[in-house]
Amino acid sequence: MHLFDSPRTTSLLLAQACLCGCIGCQPRSTPPGKMTLVASGDTAGWIVPCGCTANQSGGMLRRGTFIADKQEDGAVLYVDVGGAASGDSEYDRLKFEAILTGEQQLEVAAHNLGGAELAFGADYLADIAGRTGAPLISCNTRKPDGSLVTRPSITVERAGRKFAIVGVVATEYATSEIAVDPPLDAVRAAIGQLGKYDTLVVLGYLPEGELLDLADNLPEADLVLGGPTGQSVLPTRRGPTLVASATNKGKFIAVLDAPMGDAKTWDGKIVELGQDYGDDAEQRENLDAFYAKLEREDLSPRETSFVDDLPVAPPEGFRVAGNASCQKCHQQDCQFWDKSKHAHAWATLTTSGAHVDSYCQQCHTTGYGLPGGFVSRLTTPELVNVGCESCHGPSQAHAETPQFKTAYAEQSRNQCITCHDRENSPRFNYDEYWQKIVHGTQPASAQSE
Repeated sequence: MHLFDSPRTTSLLLAQACLCGCIGCQPRSTPPGKMTLVASGDTAGWIVPCGCTANQSGGMLRRGTFIADKQEDGAVLYVDVGGAASGDSEYDRLKFEAILTGEQQLEVAAHNLGGAELAFGADYLADIAGRTGAPLISCNTRKPDGSLVTRPSITVERAGRKFAIVGVVATEYATSEIAVDPPLDAVRAAIGQLGKYDTLVVLGYLPEGELLDLADNLPEADLVLGGPTGQSVLPTRRGPTLVASATNKGKFIAVLDAPMGDAKTWDGKIVELGQDYGDDAEQRENLDAFYAKLEREDLSPRETSFVDDLPVAPPEGFRVAGNASCQKCHQQDCQFWDKSKHAHAWATLTTSGAHVDSYCQQCHTTGYGLPGGFVSRLTTPELVNVGCESCHGPSQAHAETPQFKTAYAEQSRNQCITCHDRENSPRFNYDEYWQKIVHGTQPASAQSE
């Protein structure tokens, strides 16, 4: 969109005509030195690369490597747009705190409150900010008493420049205890409270249309950075303002540069954090500390949020019985299964330490979160690995009375894609993969499914 196609033309001309005293007209100093701004967002709990295959993108370890490399070239300002968590359970809190710790190790200047953060509630956000010193900001979120949930903005210096950073979130993310003011009005009010600065950065956790509209109506902003926008938004000029978004589970980051001596001429790109980026040592230590905490906690499915979204719930009264209950009637099939990779799925997690991670346990155990199924690493060690009931469903009734079918007797094939999804098994093809585990072709010694 060209400037004169934009609805903000009038406000832009007025802002340019002002000399002082109005929003966006604070005095600016002449900024020396090269500057790089890195913006992440919409991490959605992915402290490691999204998915469990080698070619996946994202993760705090790769983000750390990228930023460390940039810091060798000059000054870096790192910010996060928000959306770091994926739920509000105890498991999600532990992971969120680990992500915040990782961001602080990367010297994050500001972390905007997104929808995921608001779901934790105002008291928890105040507590985590106090305990960790995380630089949380939001100019349009309010507690029931009308006070802001956190500070509206942060001002920091990099390479001799003063950056004012304002955070805002879409009204759709309001909760029963956190009200969300209209974003544009709130940002303008926050800007009006700022002192002198060289560069104004607005972090907006907004859908793409709202993000672009915000940029169109804030000519005083140098940068408007956002998410979640579904797909990343390449750095684009909206009049004098550069807008960009890096989204989708932390796979991408926005990287913006200002040439030496010119803070207004920003340009940049979206970078995918693929496997070309190695693991940052400090971020690896942070991940190990997170795993150590999970090991101590030994969380059960009820302490996670994703257990409420199990793809297929068994009929009422069905319970997991365990592989041993299948042996008597399906001995040949069980012997074959014991030699399959599925039967040793737990071992693939232990090499990385991820066997303590509840998210990974879902697909590497039997009956995770189901009646009689996997509860925790220490409570139900006999249910680690992918067993018969991972596909056939809770089978205690069938084992006791063979004429009763297993819980997923008519849906066993569909169970494959609950774990072999696009993120974790992007090349999955049922007919091809079935050949690796084909069984059930010989009659059982008693009535089966």
